[in-house]
Amino acid sequence: MNRILALCFLLIAGVLAYLRIDSQPAWSSFKPPFEVARQPANEEQTKTKLPISAPEADWLPDTGAPSVHAASLIALNDGTIRAFWFAGSREGAPDVVIASSVFDSKESAWSAPTVVMDRVRAERGLSRYIAKLGNPVPARMADGRLQLFFVTVSIGGWAGSSISIVISNDEGITWSKPERLITSPLVNLSTLVKSPAIAFEDGRIGLPAYHEWIGRFGELLRIEDNRVIDLRRMSSGRGAIQPAILIDGQEQASAYFRQTRSSDQAKEVPVSVTKDAGRHWQIGSDLPIANPNSALAVISLANGTRLMALNNLETGRYRLVLLMNNGRDSDWSIIQTVEDDEALPDLQRREFSYPYLLTANGRDAHLVYTWDRKRIRHIYFSGAWLEHAQHQTALLEDKTEGLKQ
Repeated sequence: MNRILALCFLLIAGVLAYLRIDSQPAWSSFKPPFEVARQPANEEQTKTKLPISAPEADWLPDTGAPSVHAASLIALNDGTIRAFWFAGSREGAPDVVIASSVFDSKESAWSAPTVVMDRVRAERGLSRYIAKLGNPVPARMADGRLQLFFVTVSIGGWAGSSISIVISNDEGITWSKPERLITSPLVNLSTLVKSPAIAFEDGRIGLPAYHEWIGRFGELLRIEDNRVIDLRRMSSGRGAIQPAILIDGQEQASAYFRQTRSSDQAKEVPVSVTKDAGRHWQIGSDLPIANPNSALAVISLANGTRLMALNNLETGRYRLVLLMNNGRDSDWSIIQTVEDDEALPDLQRREFSYPYLLTANGRDAHLVYTWDRKRIRHIYFSGAWLEHAQHQTALLEDKTEGLKQ
């Protein structure tokens, strides 16, 4: 009986620690990625830059692997962009590695790929068996170092995942020994990452994460010195994973999710909002844009304009679009159809998925995504191109509002 009581006590203590109920240090406000100045596009400036050239597209370097997936990006101190992705014979195969390359915008060229992590190195560093790797997500620490979060699995499928970390002191040239991020003191399983981290004013990192075992839901992990000091549930049930966060102010943010709902539920983008810098999240109304159980990406520009990349379909991943929002909650307009195989027969349609967005200077946007699981494609949207798109979108919204009145 005493053993049973002790076990129950440990379980309760573990659950309380997992939920972090009123036991953690005070929360700081969000650190906005830019000092947002919500101003309309400069029409005269936009006109002088016409004609606007098409977005520039290229490919991340070929590693020779037949399958690649889950690219991510981070800006480096010298103005270049570093990309990460995983590559191997197939997703989840033992030969999968996390690769990296650097894009020099002046040369419009990617460097030769390097291997950041493979299964053997992960096993040695973590002192545990590793079956597969995936989903690298970079972040910038408060002291300026690069931090790379990635998913490791020891047994089972992705639902058995945990998160590991490596750190670089030289902008990604070399990396530390991997460490495991402890998100639960009892069962440190079924925690994955996909979307960019956010920053708090106190220097701590906010990492959007998600679970796929028992429930499918999103969480915000608050991280300090490679430790999870708090976590907060962002969604509930089994219908929303892979949260991507847009900061709307020091205390306000919105999270957009990949929907994983049952067949009789809406195939739209789930949304949660916070008004206290992530301490609490409330489930909001769906964004009325189709989502086929596929990842999406969001960013904010310095002028308050928001961008979203996703598959705007209820089933399939054969179309990928870029949308823009000028500040009105529900008004998202397609500004670029990035890929579209709708005209092809079903068996010939390719997959365009797992988009990731980055703005290097607050005006431009870099988009990377999986191209048919064979390559990673990169498209650059210049500030001039996005200003023109914003102007055209604003004109369309004003016209629509006029018709409504």
